[in-house]
Amino acid sequence: MWDEILDGAVRESRLWGECVLAGAERRLVAVFSPLAEERFAVGLETIYEGYLVHYGTPRLFEPPDTDVALLLGDYLYAHGLVRIASFGETQAVADLSELISLCSQLRAEDADGDGPLWAASAALLGSGTLDEARGALRLHGDAALLEAAARKAAGDAAVDGALAVHAALR
Repeated sequence: MWDEILDGAVRESRLWGECVLAGAERRLVAVFSPLAEERFAVGLETIYEGYLVHYGTPRLFEPPDTDVALLLGDYLYAHGLVRIASFGETQAVADLSELISLCSQLRAEDADGDGPLWAASAALLGSGTLDEARGALRLHGDAALLEAAARKAAGDAAVDGALAVHAALR
């Protein structure tokens, strides 16, 4: 999976290749893809890496400045969405678009809830069942419905593990 993400970026732009961390510096840990269907793993982790490039500690890349980080993060979002779209799952693409949008809102407001949002989005990707839970987070800052949905779909241990790693990378 990691080589797929890196090779795609390097093929796309010399600039992205210059941002790749040395092998020993990479943190090759799948965070939210273990909660999802296996076919979505590379797309999810590509999008999550874009999120980390924008807002956290990336696992594969180290952009030299904020301008490159913005561009690289957007590239990774788009490339991950293309991977998910290749399955013909329009609801999954819609779910990920909502995820990216709501994460941007949370970060702009310096609000919490991105972990449960990622966990629920991964665990229920394509189900079209998260509107109410996302609304509670968007309007009231309440991530409880998202976390409960993720736990019901993927199990407590898997969600706890994903949230712990996410907290360390955030």
